[in-house]
Amino acid sequence: MIKRHTGIPLVGLIGLALLAVPRVVLHDLGLIHEGTFVNLLLVFAPPAVWVAVAVLARVPKPLLTLVIIGGCYGIFLALGHQLLWDVAWGDSPPVLGGAFADASPAASALLLRGGAVISSLVTGLVVGLLSGLVAWLVGRLTRPREAPEGPAR
Repeated sequence: MIKRHTGIPLVGLIGLALLAVPRVVLHDLGLIHEGTFVNLLLVFAPPAVWVAVAVLARVPKPLLTLVIIGGCYGIFLALGHQLLWDVAWGDSPPVLGGAFADASPAASALLLRGGAVISSLVTGLVVGLLSGLVAWLVGRLTRPREAPEGPAR
């Protein structure tokens, strides 16, 4: 059923989303850093592959397809950040400030981790949406125009 709407089987959608996971892991482990070429490559290559697959496979609904892939990526992003939370933050975990500075450690952790999950899901969906718009536009620009149907002369 998924393939009928997206043009790609579910395992393919998940596989494409997984292309973005190495950056999450490497970044949270502190092995790559913002502003480096490797980081840039790991940020932009997976969505570029998503767009290429959608265009080359001529998926029927590239926007829907890539939003689904982005949603899967968002789930993986959230899981990665949660699993690597202690490694990523080490001895300096984030803390709430302002009116929430006196919150209990459990409430603080719930709010911060919950915010990270929501942020990850939104990030994945936005990356999928932007990639889907690019794929849709490229598809529109590269597909041959069909002649309008009318009476034969």
